[in-house]
Amino acid sequence: MALWRGSAYAGFLALAVGCVFLLEPELPGSALRSLWSSLCLGPAPAPPGPVSPEGRLAAAWDALIVRPVRRWRRVAVGVNACVDVVLSGVKLLQALGLSPGNGKDHSVLHSRNDLEEAFIHFMGKGAAAERFFSDKETFHDIAQVASEFPGAQHYVGGNAALIGQKFAANSDLKIRISGWAWWLMPVIAALWKAKMGRSLEVLLCGPVGPKLHELLDDNVFVPPESLQEVDEFHLILEYQAGEEWGQLKAPHANRFIFSHDLSNGAMNMLEVFVSSLEEFQPDLVVLSGLHMMEGQSKELQRKRLLEVVTSISDIPTGIPVHLELASMTNRELMSSIVHQVFPAVTSLGLNEQELLFLTQSASGPHSSLSSWNGVPDVGMVSDILFWILKEHGRSKSRASDLTRIHFHTLVYHILATVDGHWANQLAAVAAGARVAGTQACATETIDTSRVSLRAPQEFMTSHSEAGSRIVLNPNKPVVEWHREGISFHFTPVLVCKDPIRTVGLGDAISAEGLFYSEVHPHY
Repeated sequence: MALWRGSAYAGFLALAVGCVFLLEPELPGSALRSLWSSLCLGPAPAPPGPVSPEGRLAAAWDALIVRPVRRWRRVAVGVNACVDVVLSGVKLLQALGLSPGNGKDHSVLHSRNDLEEAFIHFMGKGAAAERFFSDKETFHDIAQVASEFPGAQHYVGGNAALIGQKFAANSDLKIRISGWAWWLMPVIAALWKAKMGRSLEVLLCGPVGPKLHELLDDNVFVPPESLQEVDEFHLILEYQAGEEWGQLKAPHANRFIFSHDLSNGAMNMLEVFVSSLEEFQPDLVVLSGLHMMEGQSKELQRKRLLEVVTSISDIPTGIPVHLELASMTNRELMSSIVHQVFPAVTSLGLNEQELLFLTQSASGPHSSLSSWNGVPDVGMVSDILFWILKEHGRSKSRASDLTRIHFHTLVYHILATVDGHWANQLAAVAAGARVAGTQACATETIDTSRVSLRAPQEFMTSHSEAGSRIVLNPNKPVVEWHREGISFHFTPVLVCKDPIRTVGLGDAISAEGLFYSEVHPHY
């Protein structure tokens, strides 16, 4: 009888917890955890503590990563979308009859020879890059070979589509209940799904063809105006760390992307995106695809940038706008984006290549540096992030909306924010770093046997001024420092030793960081 009463009590309590989630979604997590712990009828035995630095760091992340009190409900993303064809770069170039020669960067690819030289150039550095292929017929011939190549895979592509896909995936909760309470799973899952199912809606505007529409998550809504008869294909040439081609050996796993993408290049869906916002009424807007304009004329670039700024300005005050950057080679275009677009957006996402090119294009700190020497120096990165927010971010004397930058590189991330505008930064930067390890290894949780801690064990927080010396502690993986009203949150990445797929990793990182970020109501 006592056992029956205990089971009935647990069942009723489970229903109560579910109702709390449904009726009071903003109740603090600590209160919800207290209710849930009642189900256990006593403390659960503690698992043996992890001993490796990777294990301790992963455990510390799990304790830090909590959802914000105020969550996003409606997220609109645009405007670049495509189908990614992913395959081995070396094998494709071999199939095209190309052999390894001297590497050389090309801002625009005009021929197969340009492709071979640019691929070798970036594979030798282990760096990511993206280029426009100008010759339509040659590109289509290469794309056909790539699509039909054994082992080639088709995925959702384009920064906007990938970010939308990640947000949609985050609307699903995986519930784990162990021990005697397994029979409560259907009740809790049904109640939680009912609550979460209406908690996050995603709108995607971009050139969506039939193949891409088929690949998209069911929770991603595409307006009819965004649908088109033909997909835009991007070819993703991957290589692994240590992979060799002739005398060439890749120091890191990465990828080289190229396309002949006219729809995304002209940002054809910008107007559809803007017109959809009024009806959708998002509480977060994510914009990407500006880098695709590099293949356009200067006149069209200037025109579209002006239209982008005007469109962003029409978004109601209080709705944050995140801009996701990508690999670029046109310094004039990048400089225009910095001076015209940055003040109109709220948040930025970028990697080490984009950050260095940005400071070179706009004459910022450390702009004389031609390339990073191995792992980007934390102090130098911090200086550039500080300069961006100080020179182009919000201040009392400047009419700018920019208050947040999420920087990511292979072995660490930094989230820089202007004080007073964002909350939950510890969770946001930790979540972004954690997803880098899980997505690259294609695992749901961090598998400590498949990742390694490669971040610098100690570093300076600045080189432009007397910064602090930081010593990394895996038990406290998020390090915080402040500089003239700007907060920096640093965390290492648990790098996947044998990555399954690197494409879209930056977009997943930015989406995850945004998902856990909280903007203050007065924004």
